[in-house]
Amino acid sequence: LLQRFAYRVVPALPPKRMLKAVLTSISEREFIEGRRRALGRFINLVARHPLFSEDELVKTFLTFSGSDVQTKLRDTCKKLGDEFMTNRTATLAKEYLPADMQAQFATSREMIRNIHSSFQKLRDRAEKMAERSKENATDLLMFGRELSTLGSDASPLPSLASSLSTWGTLRQSLKSLSVEFAVLSDKASQQGRREEDDVVEKLNLFLDLLQSYSDLCERHERGVLHEHQKALHKYSILKRQMMSATVQSKEQVSVEQLESRIVQQESAIQTMELRNYFSLFCLHQETQLLFTYLPITSHILGAFVNSQVQGHREMGEVWNELQLKLGCLFGGKNGLKLPI
Repeated sequence: LLQRFAYRVVPALPPKRMLKAVLTSISEREFIEGRRRALGRFINLVARHPLFSEDELVKTFLTFSGSDVQTKLRDTCKKLGDEFMTNRTATLAKEYLPADMQAQFATSREMIRNIHSSFQKLRDRAEKMAERSKENATDLLMFGRELSTLGSDASPLPSLASSLSTWGTLRQSLKSLSVEFAVLSDKASQQGRREEDDVVEKLNLFLDLLQSYSDLCERHERGVLHEHQKALHKYSILKRQMMSATVQSKEQVSVEQLESRIVQQESAIQTMELRNYFSLFCLHQETQLLFTYLPITSHILGAFVNSQVQGHREMGEVWNELQLKLGCLFGGKNGLKLPI
């Protein structure tokens, strides 16, 4: 896809295998789940792109039912060539560019770089909140199990405590409380999943797009512009050699060879210039596309707030039920301060 659309925001595929350093920080199961989610985001972004979604290469990838899809994709790509070769407006791109395109590009790139940085921090915080919800679920479940363990202890009280202590009665009541803590644990777990699916995953989707845009800018500067500069440098060398050969009256064959090489280089430079303008034209379009994604921020915030409201409401209901149950079981003695 990158060979076909070098001038577009092509999202990166996740790695197929774990590095040794990664193995020490996450489990294989977590890696597989992360890769599954990343592949889903990749397909989502590709299928939503106005050009990719209609391209023969993508259609082949989505519909091919054979076993050797890689070979089929390579054959399709060879037949089609890159976008510059097939786009009807490629050689006319300069006419469609705004006069201040370079200034617009620099301003937009800086703005998007800042947005990228902020969204990375938002994603990191959202991940931590989702993780805390899962840890809270585990803690609540273990808390309930410990209460159940206490309540299941049938050991007789020692004689010195049996006449004064209410522990025997209290102990019998503790086991039933583990049910509410199991429900609380389930609610906290659901909260963590909602935060992961509705908030973290949407942030990751937008971050994938932002990273693709950053990669595109790098390709433009290190690819097209760099190749153009190399071609101009080579052209200037050939021109100097031609002038030197003419002044020194070298053999006609040598001069003709230099002239032929200069003509070839001029053609290469012209093609490079056309590709440079087409690259800028595509950058202009991809920048506009990226800005159409920015309203996703409101959807992410909405999902985050709704998740918090739902989670606190559901857990609050269970806590209230637990408070009433404590009152019934212990006759209002719950929360009684002991003399120390």
